[in-house]
Amino acid sequence: MRHLISLLPKNSGRDAMGHISVRHQGGRNKRFLREIDFKRDKRDVWARVENLEVDPNRNSQIAMLIYEDGERRYILAPLGLKEGNRILASDSAPLSAGNALPLEKIPAGTQIHNIEIQPGKGGQIVKSAGGAAVIQGKEEGWILVKLPSGELRRFRPDVWATIGQVGNIEFRAKRLGKAGAKRKMGIRPTVRGVAMHPNAHPHGGGEGRSGIGMKYPKTPYGKPAVGKTRRHRKYSDSLIVNPRKKGPHVG
Repeated sequence: MRHLISLLPKNSGRDAMGHISVRHQGGRNKRFLREIDFKRDKRDVWARVENLEVDPNRNSQIAMLIYEDGERRYILAPLGLKEGNRILASDSAPLSAGNALPLEKIPAGTQIHNIEIQPGKGGQIVKSAGGAAVIQGKEEGWILVKLPSGELRRFRPDVWATIGQVGNIEFRAKRLGKAGAKRKMGIRPTVRGVAMHPNAHPHGGGEGRSGIGMKYPKTPYGKPAVGKTRRHRKYSDSLIVNPRKKGPHVG
């Protein structure tokens, strides 16, 4: 089991030159990195859930599996998974929480998570606590999946996904209680741009309390921070059937 855990290095948002490349990162408690099996590529071998654990690097719980040949692996723990449960990754696996199958083998209306985008690359989306996508049906050789954001997207039928909803759904209701809890997570305070010096942020400067002083808000690096900020001509644009829900802060 020791080969699945390694010490997570801490760079506090600095790059190789020591410059801040990611803002608002600071000191935090010592952490270990757990290697999660997102690919679920150990096929047709039954595994037993040895225990459920808390991973400090993610908001969902993880489950330690022990396979029939003695190998151990971590996976994301779906809702309802308990110690002692048996799970399987196979084309013919039962439709129960924690089992992994290709999308073409999963019926419409089933909740799934840890979905691949490219076959064999491993789960890339729907992996956070409480996340669940729903298979809507098939269309012209594609599988239609409704994501948690409300977006309806096409997927190849041979990509794999895991049955069920990601557990720890009450995570978003948790209250940290004090600023120190955030600092122990390695997150430093965020300062408003309008409160900064004009050399530090495009919104800075002005006498007294003042607005941003421009027609549209900008990032600290001068790029637009309003409207549709999604990258133009993204590789997956052609796979989107209906875009995600538009809210007050979604471009």
